[in-house]
Amino acid sequence: MWTETDNALTRTFRFSDFKMAFSFMSDVAEEAEYQEHHPWWSNEYNVVSFRLRTHDAGNRVTDKDHKLAAAIDQLAADYGGEEIAGF
Repeated sequence: MWTETDNALTRTFRFSDFKMAFSFMSDVAEEAEYQEHHPWWSNEYNVVSFRLRTHDAGNRVTDKDHKLAAAIDQLAADYGGEEIAGF
């Protein structure tokens, strides 16, 4: 589940290995380009963390963030990603 903290939606996923995490990130990048909404993210080995907020709306959470979060959730499920709570 996405958590709203400090005017941003955050969530972290763990994948089976680096290759799976990287493939997931590549698909997220394509979706972000399509939606014209680009997330902050970090990656270490098989863990990918996100922070979503809308810069042109004063760095706050908007419908654009929720729409991208839903797409990220679907892609994570497709790649077998598991949420890491409280990461």
